Amino acid sequence: MKRHILISETRRLQDELLAMGSMVEFALRDAVEVLQTRDFVRGNQLISADSHINSLYYDIEQGCVRLIATQNPRAGDLRLLTSLIAVSSELERIGDYAKGIAKVNNLIGEDELMKPLIDIPAMSAKAQGMLHRSLVAFTRQDLELAQSIPQEDDEVDQLYQQVYRELFTYMLQCPHYINQGNYLLWAAHNLERAADRVTNICQRVVYMVTGQIVDLEDDSGAFAANGMEPVQTATYV
Repeated sequence: MKRHILISETRRLQDELLAMGSMVEFALRDAVEVLQTRDFVRGNQLISADSHINSLYYDIEQGCVRLIATQNPRAGDLRLLTSLIAVSSELERIGDYAKGIAKVNNLIGEDELMKPLIDIPAMSAKAQGMLHRSLVAFTRQDLELAQSIPQEDDEVDQLYQQVYRELFTYMLQCPHYINQGNYLLWAAHNLERAADRVTNICQRVVYMVTGQIVDLEDDSGAFAANGMEPVQTATYV
């Protein structure tokens, strides 16, 4: 195939990535809204819609592998194609975190929330903004923007620790809230991990532009499994 095929197919895959990114961004927003409003119908729709995000990831991965195998890409092309695979994988995981929050809503059931949600929506809004700008950095190959976004992860971490302290206090004062408190901690943890995934996206942008692998944030936390990993409380005691 001629080079113009490689260019056009790569652009198509980039468009798919941006569509996937928009879906994931909206999923993060909707998942927390579902939890706030206790909307089970919308939450189950969100859980089902995750399969479409997964399909986009597989399509992008397969498309990139096909181009690598058949088009003899140059070094810059290879960095872009491998970055498309890596970023789509990060987006797929963030989508899992959103699905996990919708599952938390179902796990809490018909019970009223133990407290109005303030910091969890703030975490979601911050993670959404970071994700949106990371995809802008990817599209524009904006090195400066990609390097600046991970600094904001500290704000998400601080909100997460605040959520933890507050919910833990509620659970100590009233054991009846222990199960719900743990579920809400799962939701907050998923948002904290989503922001960490955005840092990974930014690192891929830096690699794509410079060819250098850099660590934009020292993150020793373990990844959440299936968007539903419980918080390791011993870390904060």
